Amino acid sequence: MVQMTGAEALTRLLVPEAVPFVFGIAGGKLNPLLHAISREPSIRYLGVRHEASGPLMGAAVAAASGRICVALGEMGPGSSNLVSGVGTAFNNNLPLLLITSNNHQAASYPNRGMFMDLDTHALLKPLTKWSAVVHDGRRLPDLVRDAFRQALTGRRGPVHLDVPQEIFTTRFDFDEEALSLAPDVYRAVEGPRAPAAQIARAAEMLASAKRPVLVAGGGVVSANGGDLFRELIAELKAPALATQMGIGTVPSDSPFFIGHGGIIGGDAIPTAFAEADVVLAVGCRFSSWLWDEGGALAKGGAQLININIDPMSLGANAPHALGIWADAKGALADLLVALKGRPMPQRSDWLERLRGIYAGYRGKLERMAEDTGAIMHPARLGTELGKLLPADALIAYDGGHTSFWSNDLTPATVERTRFHEPGMCQLGFGTPYAVALKLLHPDRPVFNICGDGAFGFTLAELDTARRYGLPIINIIHNNASWGVIKMGQRKTYDFSFGTDLEGIDYADVARGFGCHGERVTTVEQIGPALERAIASGLPAVIDCHVRFEAHPSMPYFAKMNAYGFQKGAGGPHAALVKGA
Repeated sequence: MVQMTGAEALTRLLVPEAVPFVFGIAGGKLNPLLHAISREPSIRYLGVRHEASGPLMGAAVAAASGRICVALGEMGPGSSNLVSGVGTAFNNNLPLLLITSNNHQAASYPNRGMFMDLDTHALLKPLTKWSAVVHDGRRLPDLVRDAFRQALTGRRGPVHLDVPQEIFTTRFDFDEEALSLAPDVYRAVEGPRAPAAQIARAAEMLASAKRPVLVAGGGVVSANGGDLFRELIAELKAPALATQMGIGTVPSDSPFFIGHGGIIGGDAIPTAFAEADVVLAVGCRFSSWLWDEGGALAKGGAQLININIDPMSLGANAPHALGIWADAKGALADLLVALKGRPMPQRSDWLERLRGIYAGYRGKLERMAEDTGAIMHPARLGTELGKLLPADALIAYDGGHTSFWSNDLTPATVERTRFHEPGMCQLGFGTPYAVALKLLHPDRPVFNICGDGAFGFTLAELDTARRYGLPIINIIHNNASWGVIKMGQRKTYDFSFGTDLEGIDYADVARGFGCHGERVTTVEQIGPALERAIASGLPAVIDCHVRFEAHPSMPYFAKMNAYGFQKGAGGPHAALVKGA
């Protein structure tokens, strides 16, 4: 047996899972834990400027590497501030461990009016896969292992431990071996394997399909199955797309690529679902980014083969001909073996049809990018960035409407390099994501392409980037407004109210934080500004002045928003549906 404080034991229990980073803000009740973390050489602590940025940074590390981090929240407001960031991890199925402090047990659960009172367990339970209060420090090994098991098994997500303050400081007796158990002793480290009969049936359906479509979701990325998915594309010679969480799994320069990001990826995607005879979806839960006004696009005449590690996702949004509960990587490996040597019909006409539709869509974007108006068109800016940003860059796509342009105009040739936030659609996630990505990959260039409204939510993390020497580059599509909201107001109600964001010089804001800042008004200025930002060695903001223009996929977005409304009503964005 060994005796140590609860804080020391908790820190020791993070080591077997190779937790790389802890994000948080120093707080009085957290000090014993911070002291223990400061003495653990395998874990790096990063102090943020708002607690919500901690879970956002942890979500970024999970999205980019699959590794789990810790986000801290001091009792009361420090814990309630976590909520928006936790929502991103929860809705995008990204593992994360939240640790919050609370009042001592004599004054909590139930609360007795102590300052900073909060039932943190009740607050965070709806936003986590699992939440518990540590009432007895001797249970820390058991509870921490429960937390990791829940976060990293099946459909991944955030988990939470609420720790009354005296648990951190009291000394307890622990079995030393229990503090260092390897993960494979207490949780599954591989997902379920698909039954052979289901794999054989899937192979037969795919081999005989004349118009197959392949869909890579975030589950392929989480399972590290990208290479196998690309092998499957080549084997079937079928058109393919990736969801926003799977972006890069189907390279944007692939001869089989027909768009990505769901309905914001162009005209070929809804056509593919409408005309396919077999759809294979791997690690995709068919969220609303793959809907129209009638629900999931996969509801058409195609037979759906749906492979998912979460059995509750199978059939939930899209009925399937074959639902396979399995780990994506294992199922893809088995499927490739089962397909070897099978004769297949000629599919070149089908592929050429969808590639032709996609080329027509790209033509729309290219014509927009040729616009030489006095104020830059967002397509012109996005196209130039797509040419200039380094091939090995890591890029967050922040901003509501702005992310549509980034999705189409930024090349994405491998997974875990481009980052959407489709689940919660949390504006402002980009700067915290960029900070964490630079922390994880210090030798790679990291960019956040965002809207001006989105940037305002978390711009204080410029200070975090500067303090820790993390030279991220934020590129702002600045149209001085909540652009897509203003468009909706004008088209639907013929008014504009509360949508202007004029008068802010974000380059000056950056310089005020000790960072590099520049203002750009023409496409010719972008390249030199990027070179100067990189050469500065500082976190940077390039404030690019653009006008608002509707992305060509807005009608599809409007149709998705019409789901559930009376047929013919058109939903809340009826004025935008025309043209889809």
